[in-house]
Amino acid sequence: MPSTARPGILEPFLAAADAAASSRPDVDAETAREVMAEAAGLLHDSLALDHLDEHDLALAVTALATDLTTADPGAAVRARAAAVADDDPDLRDPAGVRGAYLVAAQVLGL
Repeated sequence: MPSTARPGILEPFLAAADAAASSRPDVDAETAREVMAEAAGLLHDSLALDHLDEHDLALAVTALATDLTTADPGAAVRARAAAVADDDPDLRDPAGVRGAYLVAAQVLGL
């Protein structure tokens, strides 16, 4: 089933799936891509990321995609959310990004 996620969300998730499959022999590439496409679609459909501008969206999506390929994605996403500083110079809306991480964890059932 094709993902409903727009390319700006889908592509980093597929890249993370490919990276996980190439670095871990126990990961099937096709299955990893299907799972990550589904996760991207769920996040897109949930509107969890819609309040972020393009700059923050790109950073958040890349981070989420990376976290979802870890051994404990829920812990990784929650730790990332906790690490977002209110004065983070790389983010335009640190509180919004932090909230997006936490909502994403809920949407994905992490």
